Amino acid sequence: PPLVFFHTNGNLIIYIQQQQHTHRHSSLIPKFNELGQITKMLKHVGNRILGLGKRSPVTRGVLPRLYHERVVDHYNNPRNVGSFDKNDPTVGTGLVGAPACGDVMKLQIKVDEQTGKITDACFKTFGCGSAIASSSVATEWVKGRQMEEVLSIKNTEIAKHLSLPPVKLHCSMLAEDAIKAAVKDYEAKKAKFNGNAENASSEKAA
Repeated sequence: PPLVFFHTNGNLIIYIQQQQHTHRHSSLIPKFNELGQITKMLKHVGNRILGLGKRSPVTRGVLPRLYHERVVDHYNNPRNVGSFDKNDPTVGTGLVGAPACGDVMKLQIKVDEQTGKITDACFKTFGCGSAIASSSVATEWVKGRQMEEVLSIKNTEIAKHLSLPPVKLHCSMLAEDAIKAAVKDYEAKKAKFNGNAENASSEKAA
């Protein structure tokens, strides 16, 4: 087709493909003068198809909402999007992916070394609305909690909170895996730092 688009990470990536011998169907293709008009049109249509757009009172009862309102909320207003310095010893980074669907999730935590409490969290996700929402919820749930506490967060809790359909459960599983990976990364950094400190002390004493 002349226009191909797909949804990823909250945006519509648009491919405009000019093909030869399409004059027969040219009357079916809308005439747009600017790429911006095409982008706007596709984003509007894509959001409606994905159930992520606002609906009028007329269509609200006709078109089924594909996502729960919490997914829509976290998709439109994702919490804690961003990155921390992965080399910071107080930061743990979890990077996980789902080869089956192409979703990739990076979740980072910042830990108070004295108390072991997670003081902040952020994420960046390349994926569908459910993956973005799962990441957003995960960062909200880990903040202010001890690391051993966040390891008890299960994907089923995230899925239930967002009312994810069975075909989207893998998104909540990614969030759980990302939390565990971030904690593991932080603990590995801490162990390495403590080991280096002990070696330095031993060398100094010798």
